[in-house]
Amino acid sequence: MYGILVGMKKGALIFWFVVLVLVVAAIIASVFMKAGPGNLGSFAQCLKDKGAVFYGAFWCPHCQNTKRMFGGSAQLLPYVECSTPDGKGQLQACIDKKIEQYPTWEFADGSRLTGERTLQELAEKTDCALPQEDDSGND
Repeated sequence: MYGILVGMKKGALIFWFVVLVLVVAAIIASVFMKAGPGNLGSFAQCLKDKGAVFYGAFWCPHCQNTKRMFGGSAQLLPYVECSTPDGKGQLQACIDKKIEQYPTWEFADGSRLTGERTLQELAEKTDCALPQEDDSGND
């Protein structure tokens, strides 16, 4: 009988641990991920349509800041990952393009901008319109 009670306690403990993990994951997802493409979706799509390409690396903090700037619309960016999975090398596509710095934005005319850039700079290089700010002050 004691073994059954101990087993039930372990099972209950595992159940509540899994529930806690799921709740925490849901909270984190709701804070850091926006549903849908976000307010910059049309801008990100325009960058892609105009031939802009964003070269970066998963381990690059400036690349992560650039993606965060686009919020939920970051998934629409014309992004090319340059790092090997171990973070120690560069993928051939980026070697061929001679990407030496992250982030690097390459434009249809062959020009490049490196480092963190503002939305306004990207808009000027591509003639893509930035969305107007809404009443809440979010872009």
